[in-house]
Amino acid sequence: MVAFLCDNLVQSTFLQLQMEQTMKVLLLYPNIRHESLVPPSVALLSRILKNEGVTVDIFDSTDYDIDLGMVDADKIKSENLLVIPFKSIARSSKGDVFAGFRNKVQEFDPDLIAVTATESTFLLGTALLRAVREHQRVPTVLGGVFATFAPALALRYPEIDMCIIGEGERALPTLCRVMATGGDYATVPGLWRKDKDGGIKKNPFALPVDINQNPTDLDVTLFDDHRLYRPMSGETFRMLSVETHRGCPYTCGYCNSPGQNELFGTKSFFRKKSPEKIREEILHYVKEYKIEYVFFWADTFFAYSPKEFDAFIEMYKDIKLPFWCQTRPETVMVKPSRISELRDIGLHKISFGLEHGNEKFRKEVVGRAMSNQLLIDAFAVVADSGVKFSVNNIIGFPGETRDLVFDTIEINRHTKAESRSCSIFMPYQGTALHRLSVKQGYIPEDSICPSNNDEAIMNMSTLSKEEIMGLRSTFPLYVGFPKDRWSEIRLAEAQTEAGDRKLKELRAEFLANYAPGVPELYAKEHAPAVP
Repeated sequence: MVAFLCDNLVQSTFLQLQMEQTMKVLLLYPNIRHESLVPPSVALLSRILKNEGVTVDIFDSTDYDIDLGMVDADKIKSENLLVIPFKSIARSSKGDVFAGFRNKVQEFDPDLIAVTATESTFLLGTALLRAVREHQRVPTVLGGVFATFAPALALRYPEIDMCIIGEGERALPTLCRVMATGGDYATVPGLWRKDKDGGIKKNPFALPVDINQNPTDLDVTLFDDHRLYRPMSGETFRMLSVETHRGCPYTCGYCNSPGQNELFGTKSFFRKKSPEKIREEILHYVKEYKIEYVFFWADTFFAYSPKEFDAFIEMYKDIKLPFWCQTRPETVMVKPSRISELRDIGLHKISFGLEHGNEKFRKEVVGRAMSNQLLIDAFAVVADSGVKFSVNNIIGFPGETRDLVFDTIEINRHTKAESRSCSIFMPYQGTALHRLSVKQGYIPEDSICPSNNDEAIMNMSTLSKEEIMGLRSTFPLYVGFPKDRWSEIRLAEAQTEAGDRKLKELRAEFLANYAPGVPELYAKEHAPAVP
């Protein structure tokens, strides 16, 4: 029943807390990506709650068996030859995810279950909550980008009692204090909650937090130690994520960040962490967790002023740990020598969002205004520096055609990237391209993107779901093999038994001749003009 009696449930929880004088929060992290790192947002919220005296535990679904038709996105990338081959960290299954979650809830007996979910993990989260509510009623609150951009949709699910819109650093501890003391829920910034009549009470959200005031000793101990290991360029390192920027100054149509800026109006959502705080966090990780690699968490790492860049380089040069970051190609050309400067202090690999190879389509639909020549020049700068790099691509955009997909394939053939990813476009709530997809009739307005991003969900006459999935599975083959083999690759696109056999045959040849990386053009071919 959608109109869950949230007020009555919270009132009974308050009476229990008055007797026990303890607040216990169980963090639920629904995840199916086995190669993913410790999520810094969850570790940060746990540290903040513990600093407030809250008892915190977590249920992380990463190592459990999940039989819901969901596919590990990291596994898909590996199978489709979109990442450098690597040896996975040995992990033992913890058994059935639903039994594990029920046991955790029964043993910990929380006063609140706080779920952090993206759109792609939301349905797994609600499935877990549903399994628990068959036996035990615990108030729930949802946070994250899906809660921020689709709170009304999330609250249709009976498993979700409350949503936090925006950031959780203030809202979640405030909610815990209100629940523990019987305070006024109207004081919780950004809280949406169901009332006993089935309506939704909506609190205004808070202004963005000062990320330089956040703790730097994030609660990494919540997670199993093997979660600190991740493959990078075919090697496995012990690493943790370090946030350097929050939000993004750019306006890509497929991304939530522009929507964050719209929500906060004149107060920019985009912020930068000071070099001193970054250094403090890294040194803490080195001392406490013996990390050997830093994964810089920022939508656009190069979104620094020249002065800020100099300060970062000065700060990091004594740390001497290899690191990964991502940025937009055009940011490289602001000062090409930055790549070499970063290489000299530890830059190991950098990822770029190319996303689409047609200039006009990239500008008008994807929301990325840059020329193909600029892209090629930026990638050449990085290649010449000796820094490894990968290129991210998306296919299946609203209104895209097969010819447009091949514009993306063609420009990838002109880069010296170590690897190239290819994702199927997902129309996430809160993005400009979600709105366009709804307007064009490609998806229902209340659609929720699945965790299995190998499954196309857009109903388009210009490019069918089957075509999108076939092109995704053969993307690296089209990039790597010479064009006189493309007719064979076309056969491998088919979702048939014969197509699967041809796909396996071509993949085996590809790996045998070009592993560990996706190759450049065959030497016998002359690189044509930039498309």
